[in-house]
Amino acid sequence: MNLLNNIGEALKAIQANLLRTILTVFIIAIGITSLVGILTAIDSIQTSVTENFSDLGVNSFTIRNKRGEGQGDRKSGRVARNFPPITYTDIKAFDQRFAFQDATVSVSARVSGNTEVKRLSFKTNPNVQLYGSDQNYILSEGFEVVQGRNFSEFDIKKGANVAIIGSEIRSTLFLDGESPINKEISLYGNKFKVIGTLKEMGAVGGGGNADRRVIIPVQKARQIGGDQNPDYRINVLVKSTARMQAAMGEATNILRNVRQDPIGEELSFEITEKKSLSERLGEISGYLRMGGFVIGFITLVGASIALMNIMMVSVTERTREIGIRKALGATPLRIRQQFLIEAIVICQIGGLLGIVMGILIGNVVTQIIDAGVFIIPWLWMVVALIICGMVGIFSGYYPAFKASKLDPIESLRYE
Repeated sequence: MNLLNNIGEALKAIQANLLRTILTVFIIAIGITSLVGILTAIDSIQTSVTENFSDLGVNSFTIRNKRGEGQGDRKSGRVARNFPPITYTDIKAFDQRFAFQDATVSVSARVSGNTEVKRLSFKTNPNVQLYGSDQNYILSEGFEVVQGRNFSEFDIKKGANVAIIGSEIRSTLFLDGESPINKEISLYGNKFKVIGTLKEMGAVGGGGNADRRVIIPVQKARQIGGDQNPDYRINVLVKSTARMQAAMGEATNILRNVRQDPIGEELSFEITEKKSLSERLGEISGYLRMGGFVIGFITLVGASIALMNIMMVSVTERTREIGIRKALGATPLRIRQQFLIEAIVICQIGGLLGIVMGILIGNVVTQIIDAGVFIIPWLWMVVALIICGMVGIFSGYYPAFKASKLDPIESLRYE
């Protein structure tokens, strides 16, 4: 009951010095606003970018040919080992056996990186990337067909002379306002009908410039490649990142069996997870959060010093009140509790106000720059309230301790 009485006395003291309390609350609120606002903006931006990265196929892994191990070690007589390339037969066998739930398998083949594409009197520089793929490739790579359509199952099976082109190819071969759909382009002596164009994306994921790319059915790419085995790649898009490792393990075992790699020996293929972008984003977000904490901490240090000063003034002003309470039987513990609770209550009020302002400011900033989604940072709200409690204890303990040590006789004489 004494604790509840102390809380009531603390609230009465706050109400009695309303202007001073409001100013102190705003000092605390500014510190919490800077902390919660920055962290809310960072989380909002990260959520938005992570969703975009997911659309770019970050939740996926790629299986490709294993590169040779350099030139070997001449001193030891070791020779670099060359691994047989992944063939189309390997890919078909893998596709038939791999049945992981919520996973999409796509096949692509890089035919050339220096292709020249022509149409009428227009032609591109000989730096166009020619890829063969199936109908799932657009989805797994995170591309978007903005005009026309994707490959159909019929296009892939029959190896039809159809193509999907990047935005740079479109702007080079077609006039402004001219639709490329159902128009013919020429490459490697073959004519292809354009059935779709890709959204402008630039260089993504280390895979070259997607705008400078022509994609044709993988069967047709095999014909153009002739005797040369194209650089085949298998891309597996997994719906849930939590199941990524399980999907990679199953894919490794299946392809190991298909290619007859002995257990315990080095794999004859590479399997890599596309997570470098998301990992880099996590690192940057970590640095930004650290900066937000530092800014918020500096502001809160100033707020705690201001609160301690105000509590010291309050103790001085209420010296006679303290003497009366001690004369009536109040113990030093109850006196400390009264002033400590008063400081904590002021901090919590400022913290709640700062949380509301921080959430609003953080989300408004991300909406203005169109870089995030509206979120409520429950974690940072809890952290802010805990920090406010610590600031209240830190700022209020010494004034409360000083009040509890006042001599009641001297306090009653104080004017």
